[in-house]
Amino acid sequence: MKIQTLILTVAAAGLLAWPACGQDAEAEIGRVLDQLNVASTAADTEAYFGLFTPDARFIGTDATERWSLPEFRAYAEPYFRQGRGWTYTPRDRVISLAPVDCRCIAWFDEVLDNASYGVTRGSGVLRKTEDGWKIEQYVLSFTIPNDRARAVVEAVRAED
Repeated sequence: MKIQTLILTVAAAGLLAWPACGQDAEAEIGRVLDQLNVASTAADTEAYFGLFTPDARFIGTDATERWSLPEFRAYAEPYFRQGRGWTYTPRDRVISLAPVDCRCIAWFDEVLDNASYGVTRGSGVLRKTEDGWKIEQYVLSFTIPNDRARAVVEAVRAED
């Protein structure tokens, strides 16, 4: 009976701690994403690329933009060296964590404001590493209102 009570007590403590653990992880992930925006605005190469896993992917708005981290770094570094970063200001963000048995993978999507592109969306995956949460995949996309989508599709088709 004592063993069953101990097991139930440990299980209950784990279940009670789970939401707090999830909230802490979400706050950490939010800070990583905020640091990404600060580093890109400052054109800080080391800070920016230090937030990604070594095998990360960056998927840009153009269909040809599926870059490994070294490829994306090669693209971005010339801009950063000139002090030309990019600023995306988060408006809304949703973070989802893997189930309680892992808690080592997270997905996010966020609505971002940008001076050049207006409203955009960032989404991706983060992985918990020995050095904290790191971005494993980042996808930047344009948001197109449904009632304007056909015109955009037709404009892209005309270019092809």
